[in-house]
Amino acid sequence: MKKLNPTIKLEKQIGEQIYTALQGAVVEEVLRKTRTTSGDTYWRSSMEGHSLKVQKQLLPDFYNLCQEVKEQLNFQEDVDFYITGDSSVNAFSLSAEDEGQPHIVNVNSALFDLMNEDEMRFVLGHELGHLINRDSKLSRLIGFVFPPRAAIPISLQYKIRLHEQLAELVADRYGYMATGNLGVCVTAFFKLASGLDLAKMNVSIDALLVDNTQRLEYFLKDKGVSRNSHPVNPIRVEALHLFSTAKTQKELNEGMDELISILLKVGDSELDEYTAQFIAAAGLIVANIDGKITEQEAEQIIDSLAGLTMFPRNFLEEIANGDVGAVFNSAIENILKIDPGTRDGMLRYMILVVMSDKIIDKKEVEFLYSFGQNIGLSEIEVSNAIAESIQKNYIPSLNSIC
Repeated sequence: MKKLNPTIKLEKQIGEQIYTALQGAVVEEVLRKTRTTSGDTYWRSSMEGHSLKVQKQLLPDFYNLCQEVKEQLNFQEDVDFYITGDSSVNAFSLSAEDEGQPHIVNVNSALFDLMNEDEMRFVLGHELGHLINRDSKLSRLIGFVFPPRAAIPISLQYKIRLHEQLAELVADRYGYMATGNLGVCVTAFFKLASGLDLAKMNVSIDALLVDNTQRLEYFLKDKGVSRNSHPVNPIRVEALHLFSTAKTQKELNEGMDELISILLKVGDSELDEYTAQFIAAAGLIVANIDGKITEQEAEQIIDSLAGLTMFPRNFLEEIANGDVGAVFNSAIENILKIDPGTRDGMLRYMILVVMSDKIIDKKEVEFLYSFGQNIGLSEIEVSNAIAESIQKNYIPSLNSIC
């Protein structure tokens, strides 16, 4: 088997960004000093009390299979394997929270009714891949900083989801490395997705691959989006196909770019794309009217972009480095063609940018009137929008009265 690197560079980068943003080093140190009981105790008690531990003397065949996969992936750390009586077709892994404790891999009993031995190798390899990739460490940090029902900033939500999806693709690669057989991985995917025994249904590997290619086209043509923590199966299958056939790391990385572009999509319509272009271009133009884009104005633009693009700061820089005026005019034309009712919303966004630095410049106001007139708003409509925004959102700078 070729020795391609199973990691994905973007997954590592996003993981580090999230860890840094959440002050991971500081928070983890505080938790180490304040923790009285660990998550290990909870999960190990649950596994030991309600699941069947895979031991050589009790389940020799499956025990040997688990150890073979572990050795195949050269994972030296201790792992306790469990089987839980559960009708859901699923498995999971948990990295040890405390040093010296074994990790946990659980396989639901329903998998044994569907998977043959090679497919089970893929499942075990996938779960061990999560342990090798240290995915639980970041998940624990996120879960602590943002407990259930806590509001996570939208841009961070997107980053967390992207990281989870990329981590699944990395774990899939370890699953493939445990089997060395793409066909096994494909049948395992479709069994997990459908809950069906494909042999009994007389479904062939070739038919599955053809079906996957057809469904992948839907996502590649800017229609489909992948919004769950796991990428959609067409992406996962094609990603493993690339991993199994690429002759070099460069070929693999280039092939993955197109698939990852699907995961980077936030919106699912042309209007979202044009709106992002307008927010960036209009924000840059309005903020620069007084000759200087302040930090507050830049943050307002980026915050407004956060719900429309995965990397708002990078997107803004790309627009700034191009023909901003052309993007501005084109975006307005396309938005109004699709939804003329957005005129008022566009104006109010620009007013927010004007007020974000707590200074309302006369030239900025004149531009707002000119813009409103150009998109079909009357002078009184523009005046009312500015007046309402001042009442609702304007906070004068303390520097002006100190």
